[in-house]
Amino acid sequence: MVHSKAKVIYTIIVFIALAAFDNIIIGLFPPLFRYIAKDLDVGIAKLGTVSAINILVTALSSLYWGYLSGKHRRKNLIIIGTLIWVVSVFLTAASQNFIQLLLFQILTGVGLGCIASIGFSILTDYIPHHKRGLVLSLWGMAQGLGGILGSLMASLTATGTSWRWPFEIVGFIGLFLIILYFFVEEPPRGQSDPELKKLLKTGKIYSHIIEAKHIPAILLKGSNVWLFLQAFFMNISTGSLIWIPTLFIYKIQQQGYSLATATIASGYLYAIFQLGGMTSAYFGHLGDKLQAKTYKGRAYITSIFVLLTMPLYILMFIIPMNDLYLPNNHHVLSILFSLIKQIFTNPWIASLFILSFFASAAQSANTPNWLALITDVNLPEHRGTAFSVANLSNSLGRTIGNVGVGLLLGIISSHVHEPYSYIVTLSLLQMFFLPSAISYILMAKKNVSDIKAVKATLQKRS
Repeated sequence: MVHSKAKVIYTIIVFIALAAFDNIIIGLFPPLFRYIAKDLDVGIAKLGTVSAINILVTALSSLYWGYLSGKHRRKNLIIIGTLIWVVSVFLTAASQNFIQLLLFQILTGVGLGCIASIGFSILTDYIPHHKRGLVLSLWGMAQGLGGILGSLMASLTATGTSWRWPFEIVGFIGLFLIILYFFVEEPPRGQSDPELKKLLKTGKIYSHIIEAKHIPAILLKGSNVWLFLQAFFMNISTGSLIWIPTLFIYKIQQQGYSLATATIASGYLYAIFQLGGMTSAYFGHLGDKLQAKTYKGRAYITSIFVLLTMPLYILMFIIPMNDLYLPNNHHVLSILFSLIKQIFTNPWIASLFILSFFASAAQSANTPNWLALITDVNLPEHRGTAFSVANLSNSLGRTIGNVGVGLLLGIISSHVHEPYSYIVTLSLLQMFFLPSAISYILMAKKNVSDIKAVKATLQKRS
């Protein structure tokens, strides 16, 4: 029993760690844009397109991975997918021109698609239904931390070595993950659903698998439709946020610092300003408690926090970094300690920190409750596919947000200069938090009927 419990904990930890990697690779790009552009002799806007295509391919490939997860052994699929993206990341680091970079990032996206759909499918079979929000918050936090880690890794290593080195580091970590996968334990499908406990205790298995004819019903299910729309709108806003380090670089340079110092400092600030995301576990737990009282609980509470995110980020963009003091010696630790000191001694930086903390905290309420809802409203064999379709919607929004920054900047930059062009652009794209919050309110009623239908079906099958 102890051995089995240890295996479960080990498997959960491995898959939560895995969740960080698609966001690490996404987070690597923006701080490296200038370095890659100079080395490969391409425009920065083109590199934004590469990042957007990677996000889109990851989402499209996850559809197929998600469908396969409902039919085949998931452990083998995750090993194959990880091997694909690890090799592609190493090839990215060896790119000698723009075409190679684009091709290898497309291949990386094909491999990364397995992470979200298959990792999610395995986790939801392990997590007790009454703790879905709490544990899935760790999955969401890992994704957020992945973006921060990618940005930090790029900012801290590229200035002293090469833009290629961060990709090589990620590749080596991926190789280590493949070794860890051999020791994970794949759970029986539907293990976490209380309605199937009697069936599984008798030694029988939940044998239902997804079929192609099920897909239209998954796509048209009321709760799923609103979850897809919510993810699309929200990720237009959050997709634009990967440009925050670039905004910070311009603000720091405005204070008279070199590009190298500004790049290092912006990476640190981006990481520090995402600390509010650590509250995700609390919001997941809060969603669990409210959902136990009413099946509308998660949707209503999450809509409030999504709506609050919008004005908090806009205010954070607007506040300047006046009176910023940094050592202009490119020394990474000196810059870090100076920034931490500024939070306590410089009212401008302190205000930025407070706003960013509450903005990232409010944003963090979305992921655990969204993941818990898409689990609750779908049958076990449908969850990988439903999540993959939602992830495509998510990534389409993120791609539009990412590319939208470049398109809007081209228009706005003809009227105002950096960093003000970035402030206006990013602020406009935060408006999509509004329809995202409305989607939660409209889905609440559908949640009730869809969750009851899932429970009734599982009870009947058991």
